Amino acid sequence: MSHSYRSTRSSAKETQSFENTIIQGLASDGGLFIPSEIPQVDAKTLEKWSSLSFQDLALEIMKLYISSEEIPEADLKELVQRSYSTFRSSEVTPLAKNVSGNGEHLHVLELYHGPTYAFKDVALQFVGNLFEYFLQRANKDLPQEKRKKITVVGATSGDTGSAAIYGMRGKKDVSVFILYPTGRISPIQEEQMTTVPDKNVQTLSVKGTFDNCQDIVKAIFGDVEFNKKHNVGAVNSINWARILAQMTYYFYAYFQAIKGAQSKVKFVVPSGNFGDILAGYYAKKMGLPVERLVIATNSNDILDRFMKTGIYERSDDVAATLSPAMDILVSSNFERLLWYLARDVLAAGDDQKAGEILNQWFVQLKTEGKFVVDPAVIERALTDFDSERVSDPETKETIKEMYRSSQNPKNYILDPHTAVGVCATKRQMAKDNDNSIQYISLSTAHPAKFADAVNDALSECEGYSFEKDVLPEELKKLSTLEKKLKFVEKADVGLVKQTIEEELVKMGLF
Repeated sequence: MSHSYRSTRSSAKETQSFENTIIQGLASDGGLFIPSEIPQVDAKTLEKWSSLSFQDLALEIMKLYISSEEIPEADLKELVQRSYSTFRSSEVTPLAKNVSGNGEHLHVLELYHGPTYAFKDVALQFVGNLFEYFLQRANKDLPQEKRKKITVVGATSGDTGSAAIYGMRGKKDVSVFILYPTGRISPIQEEQMTTVPDKNVQTLSVKGTFDNCQDIVKAIFGDVEFNKKHNVGAVNSINWARILAQMTYYFYAYFQAIKGAQSKVKFVVPSGNFGDILAGYYAKKMGLPVERLVIATNSNDILDRFMKTGIYERSDDVAATLSPAMDILVSSNFERLLWYLARDVLAAGDDQKAGEILNQWFVQLKTEGKFVVDPAVIERALTDFDSERVSDPETKETIKEMYRSSQNPKNYILDPHTAVGVCATKRQMAKDNDNSIQYISLSTAHPAKFADAVNDALSECEGYSFEKDVLPEELKKLSTLEKKLKFVEKADVGLVKQTIEEELVKMGLF
């Protein structure tokens, strides 16, 4: 089994170790890292895995992608245990089964039981511990001035930021800078990020959009000199460790849903940057017998349009919706899927040729704002995926309908991103009209994080109270804490780099 990684845009055979892949985040040619091969899991192994706890299952999956020479199994086990000890549920990602009543096989996979109440904790608690593990190993017995350090820089449309901060806070030799668009994330999300007192953490509120913030982060990764000086690390969804950690809950939820019976399963995933659903694609390619992965988008629907037309086109006009974490015009992780499609359909299985094709597409995207793929590419994509686009009114209606009709538990409350997924699931159910399919809709955030949308949908419902029904004690306290943030007046790379260097000096890390 090869445990090495290659870049999506490279036409060379060059590969990287797991450690370099995680620390570097983005390949030096601008591509994303993918495993040299996808490990295969047979029916006998699936049978064995089906009774494992979330933690033990995570260990088995990660062992297939990480060589024991890089991380010995005992160390990996300890990293996994520590990463999931911070979750409020002993199951880590529990499955709420048959939520809507009505005899429907609609299950909601709750991914928000980590410290920041969002699915990103599942990966970022692990990534924070990984960074610290690699650094402690590299810095063993070194004096302060010679120690290797990592400067984590990320952009957030809301949830990644706080999950990254909670994953990295207090970690030795790690500093973390999170950029977010001023006024474009929810108050609770902002409070979660800006009230963390650890001195290795700094939030940067940037005047602009999420895409501006993401472009600045990409430019920083592309700046060789800055990178060399500060050893910049990536925590956004392009980091391979995030995809790897997220694979576990697809296997875990599948086993919970079928409970040993023969059953068809579809996963429906609210999609922005495509990282969450991509983990499901890897699980399927490893051998998890999933019927389909359904991409659920809001009106920022580049993925839905691609699946229906074969045109991947960015526009500069991002719509502000009720599900802001999905208000993204270019889905960074989609590149990984495109690489597999190019290799399997156009490059006749040739890895090098796939890198060339992909590179051409992304040059076109940069110069012309779009590229068009061969219909055969879409045909192949549709063997694994389907897609649905959900509007704001439909999102609101779904929150209301679920609150009124849910039986298990009663008055089940969805956040707006989860509602996009559930609305898409209901559509699929109507289309399929097949009672033998189990539908698992991924719930990506706790409803308290999106108070405005939830209140807007439920305010007319009798007996509903946000304070009583939605807001956890822990989040209530945030508004009383002191905030720590820095305004960046312009979405400008130079300005952000200068701010990072000034703050590193204050942190004593530069």
